[in-house]
Amino acid sequence: MEERFNFTTGTKKNLLYLFVGGIILSVLGIYMIMNSGHGHEEVVHTSATSSHSEFHWYQRVYSNLWINSLYFIGISVSAIFFVAIQYSAQAGWSAGLIRVPMAIGRWLPVGGFLMFVIFIIANHDIFHWTHEYLYNPEDPRYDYIIAGKEAYLNLPFYLTRMIGFIVIWYLLYSLILKHTKIEDEIGGEVSWRKMFTISTIFVVFYAFSSSVAAWDWVLSIDTHWFSTMIGWYVFASWWVSSLAFITYMVVLLKDNGYLKFINHSVIHDLGKFVFAFSIFWTYIWFSQFLLIYYANIPEETIYFVERVQSDIYYPFFLTNLILNFFFPFLFLMTRASKRYTRFLKIACPMVLFGHFIDFYLMVTPGVLKENGGFGFLEIGILMIFLSAFLYVVLNGLRKLPLVAKNHPMLEESLHHDI
Repeated sequence: MEERFNFTTGTKKNLLYLFVGGIILSVLGIYMIMNSGHGHEEVVHTSATSSHSEFHWYQRVYSNLWINSLYFIGISVSAIFFVAIQYSAQAGWSAGLIRVPMAIGRWLPVGGFLMFVIFIIANHDIFHWTHEYLYNPEDPRYDYIIAGKEAYLNLPFYLTRMIGFIVIWYLLYSLILKHTKIEDEIGGEVSWRKMFTISTIFVVFYAFSSSVAAWDWVLSIDTHWFSTMIGWYVFASWWVSSLAFITYMVVLLKDNGYLKFINHSVIHDLGKFVFAFSIFWTYIWFSQFLLIYYANIPEETIYFVERVQSDIYYPFFLTNLILNFFFPFLFLMTRASKRYTRFLKIACPMVLFGHFIDFYLMVTPGVLKENGGFGFLEIGILMIFLSAFLYVVLNGLRKLPLVAKNHPMLEESLHHDI
């Protein structure tokens, strides 16, 4: 059962066209922003002490770079989390498709490097807390709330956490890849048992680090705001996006003649994952929204006020709920819709775009206030990241056989029936 993915020249050309198209749209978007009267204007940021700063077109570029960096690194590391769960749970149903999420994990070092570079270049324009004057009591712009968080929100500690998390995630992922290759070569259960141990460590570490990463990479954008649910919320969005992408890749591979042994029961399980965790995401979203709405404390409600009472962001607020809850809930409710590829080829891209909008709403209002928008620039940068992401994933997919032929539970996957 030696089956390999053929990363064809035609596919590479299409990704190149997508990349070039993204650059063209991004340049066009920047040109339109600069010539619209909004490329350089003064805006007021409300904080403990009122201060003024100017909006520049490149801040919108930085905001979009951060959104895409967050979104794609989350899909990648959550795919590794999916692999780790399968091994730590000693699952058999997924043995036939495990190489797909493994390939998605190959974006992690690339995405981690891009995230680090973007932060180094744009930290002052994305994260208000990085300005040194906020911590100086003698400066009129001093912010006692942000200064009170200095022990946690300081550049050395922040970068240590960022680099540490990405490096540890990648090291554990590399060990799983290493033993995967050994398993292919010699078989047996030794490598499988080692992957069980490594995966268990990854699951435990990811449970902690994903929450802290959410505080750092998302919550600290709105430095005065706080939420006890944000760790779960970001994880849920990453997790559903990753499940939808894994499902979409498996479906497309199957429809293109690969993974012939993957039956409708395995596809059904993937569809149930997307359906169930879309509802889980909604539960987390509603829990956060309801608690803040009911308490009606100004320093908490400001987060939703900026999104609901804005002509710019309110349409995306509604779109977020429609694409991430109402659509998957109603569309994937029936058994057939989760079992057949023609339905999942519609549902998964919609869910993926919905959660991109979710990250757009997490980041843009806090960074740009009323200077945000969604146009050629946002679409162009998304296309650039998507083309690079797909190239890395598909190139990784061809490096290992599509089937883990010596996986101890492969037979269970081949005969999985529900």
